[in-house]
Amino acid sequence: METENTFEFEEEKLSSTNQRDLACNACGGHLKFDPATNKLKCETCGAEFEIETSTDEINELDFNKFVEDNMGTIEMQTLHTVECESCGAHVTFDENVISDRCPFCGSILVVTNTMTATQIKPGSLLPFGLDKQQAFESFKKWIKGLFFAPNDLSKKMTDIKELQGIYVPYWTYDSDTNSSYFGERGTWYYTTETYTVNVNGKTETRTRQVRHTHWTPVSGSVHILFDDVLVLASKSLSAKHANYLEPWDLDKLVPYDEKYLSGFRTETYQIDLKDGFDSAKKIMDNRIYSAIRRDIGGDEQRVSSKNTSYNDITFKHILLPIYISAYRYKEKVYQILVNARTGEVQGDRPYSVWKISIFSLFMIAAAWLAAYLMGFFEEM
Repeated sequence: METENTFEFEEEKLSSTNQRDLACNACGGHLKFDPATNKLKCETCGAEFEIETSTDEINELDFNKFVEDNMGTIEMQTLHTVECESCGAHVTFDENVISDRCPFCGSILVVTNTMTATQIKPGSLLPFGLDKQQAFESFKKWIKGLFFAPNDLSKKMTDIKELQGIYVPYWTYDSDTNSSYFGERGTWYYTTETYTVNVNGKTETRTRQVRHTHWTPVSGSVHILFDDVLVLASKSLSAKHANYLEPWDLDKLVPYDEKYLSGFRTETYQIDLKDGFDSAKKIMDNRIYSAIRRDIGGDEQRVSSKNTSYNDITFKHILLPIYISAYRYKEKVYQILVNARTGEVQGDRPYSVWKISIFSLFMIAAAWLAAYLMGFFEEM
């Protein structure tokens, strides 16, 4: 008898993840999201079920209204998480598990550290696009390409189970900015300078062009409309490494649906909305400063002051998929991140002291040899 591909929710609600357990309608087994097929897949019988695509729009939310109204009409959610005592990460915890390892640092998590928090509910997410095997292949390729890595490093990461899929919280911000500035425009000009040199015991007079800068006071304004300035809302990841996982295909965001979370962990945000916008302004300021320099023109620019107004500020709370591994090498923890959409790998790594020493000795020897040969040919 052919089974209809539908799914149903069990009555119980998982207190650790605030999402309903998905049960297979064919055998009652647990359904998990499968990145390879973009479907729900039963762990027991292998049946697959489509996730109905939502037609809801992904809305930009009014930043100032939220701040002034202290939540306003924005949908909130209550989450139950476990806090890692080592790195401070707040991650979801399966109800039937009493202990596990933190995906961010590898430390032991215990259920007694469970916390409850009310936060802004994510409005959208990027589903996992790579399965764990594909992410592991990207990681192995990255490991092999590392210079000065210890020879036994690749042997430390041989188990695919050491990679954990987790949805990481981000903010995106839009803003219409106007920036007024005062500065100086530098224009180059050249003069001829006379100087003397000693050639074979004789003094020769030569000339050369010397560059100078003429500075002119300027003022003006620039207008930039920012769209989806991305800010990591986690303190558990290295911001530097997370930034290098970009770009993300944010045009493929889908409305938030807990079905995509099944089989993966989620982290709650630790950087709130207002602090996130402070970080976004720093990102915007870099572009604004570049725009001001272009507006000033000339050969050099000085910006003595600028004042920026941020208008029509909107935001989204989104979840992005990352595979994470934290491994120990000689008593030190190293964190690896894999973009679960593109396979881009970033992270910390150990260095081989003896490989660096041998390379340094080789470079010193090469420099000595080059100096010796130059002296030898000059004497000929």
